[in-house]
Amino acid sequence: MLVDSSLGQVVTLGARRGVQDVPTPAAGQAVLKDVLAGQPFDAAVTGFVVACLPRSKAPVLWVQDRKSRLENGRVYGPALRGVTLLRVEVSHPRDVLWAMEEGAACAGLSAVVGEVHGAPPALDFTASKRLAMRAEATGIPVWLIRSGEEGGLSAARERWRISSLPSARHPHNAAAPGTALWEAELFRARGRAPGTWVASHDADARQDADRLRFLPRSGDGSLAEDRGTAAHAAG
Repeated sequence: MLVDSSLGQVVTLGARRGVQDVPTPAAGQAVLKDVLAGQPFDAAVTGFVVACLPRSKAPVLWVQDRKSRLENGRVYGPALRGVTLLRVEVSHPRDVLWAMEEGAACAGLSAVVGEVHGAPPALDFTASKRLAMRAEATGIPVWLIRSGEEGGLSAARERWRISSLPSARHPHNAAAPGTALWEAELFRARGRAPGTWVASHDADARQDADRLRFLPRSGDGSLAEDRGTAAHAAG
């Protein structure tokens, strides 16, 4: 398995399709995207969504229910580079969904992020469908972080599961942690096959498209037997 960084493609020796596009969650793509935590109390899901947010003078609406705050904590807005947060804290998941729908209709926002814990009755397929339709109608990207949930029905156009990995090697100090690495599994998407990648965030990248980087996960066997799910990623 080889990566051609200049073309943004994965060349796979053992796959049915020889060349696959590496998926990049476009910051400005106006669709609903679900992001699930791979395990409880894993901050990777928050870091992944923050890395995907557009750099814009327009603020991002970030809404949390009470249980999400207890498990994931609060995002520290002043530490984010190029992102201005409007944080809203509510008690019930239905209030998160209401605020997200209203935010997705606001042209003054660059994106909407909502956090809902578990699988409450308020977050059924119909509710996710409303969010998806609102995002596509108004052109506002919407992210729904779902912690403590395995992945029930959803109308999201993309569904990701994010887990923490050991950090990369520090370039100057072997005893210090390097760049954070995440396992990013795309387990459902419209017009795209599933895949699993190692993702990292480069905050110093000049172009937004270069901030979030994906590398295919390699298997344990030979190249011909490599079963890394990045082999099946479709553009």
